[in-house]
Amino acid sequence: MLGEPFWYNVMSMRPRMLSKYRYSLILLRELVVTEFKLRYQGSVLGYLWSLLRPLFLFVILYFVFVHFLKVGSDIPHWPVALLAGIVLWNFFTEVTNNGLTAIVNRGDVIRKINFPKYVIILASTISAFINLLLNFVVLAVLMAVSGVNPSISGLLSPLYIMEIFLLALGLAFILSTVFVKLRDVNYIWEIILQALFYASAIIYPISLVAASSPFIAKIMLFNPVTQAIQDIRHGLIDPQNTTLYGETHSILLSLIPIAVTLGIFIIGVIVFKVRSPHFAEDI
Repeated sequence: MLGEPFWYNVMSMRPRMLSKYRYSLILLRELVVTEFKLRYQGSVLGYLWSLLRPLFLFVILYFVFVHFLKVGSDIPHWPVALLAGIVLWNFFTEVTNNGLTAIVNRGDVIRKINFPKYVIILASTISAFINLLLNFVVLAVLMAVSGVNPSISGLLSPLYIMEIFLLALGLAFILSTVFVKLRDVNYIWEIILQALFYASAIIYPISLVAASSPFIAKIMLFNPVTQAIQDIRHGLIDPQNTTLYGETHSILLSLIPIAVTLGIFIIGVIVFKVRSPHFAEDI
């Protein structure tokens, strides 16, 4: 009998919760569909560009770094690991770049309609996630053709993808908020992304860095993007891909990138929530 009021209150909350978020979910769905359609509107190849862009980049990097410079020749199935890194990096950059300009691009809607502004950021990230799924189909085909045998730890890959997603989403919240007031952040973020691309061991195995400086390799692996990509490469493609735990042999140190990711995500949510009521007047 004592539990009856509690369960009654829980059940009575469900209709209120559903009605509260029903409008946001409907708006989110419409924004995702609209954004995905408009992205390739007027394009001859349309949605195929979602697959062709990372493939073209992969072919260029493969011939330059793998075929001619022999980078990664000591890592089994390195071309597959290279494509995996490119696909995941593109996902990270797409979430942050789309999120950065999302609020300003929807300024006309924000001025006219009162709705939760985070829906706009989520719509841009879901669009990027759809592209990621399409690209993973290509990656899976290449893995099958190359005879890659994923290990049991490959089952953790969705968690590492979620880590990249939360990091990128947190940054998108921060960047979109700053961009409303400071449009220069677009160019600043572009420079930062270029630096991060070369510092995240996307186009070369991090074992090359570890061979000359284990300390620098560890510092690089504290970057959540690098750590997540390396763990996915380790589990899905080949165990010879170096991981943070493999370098430090410490569970505590291996949790640092996860703590950084959660910290950035929480800060992003707080910053966005505080500033979002003022977007209409600031844009």
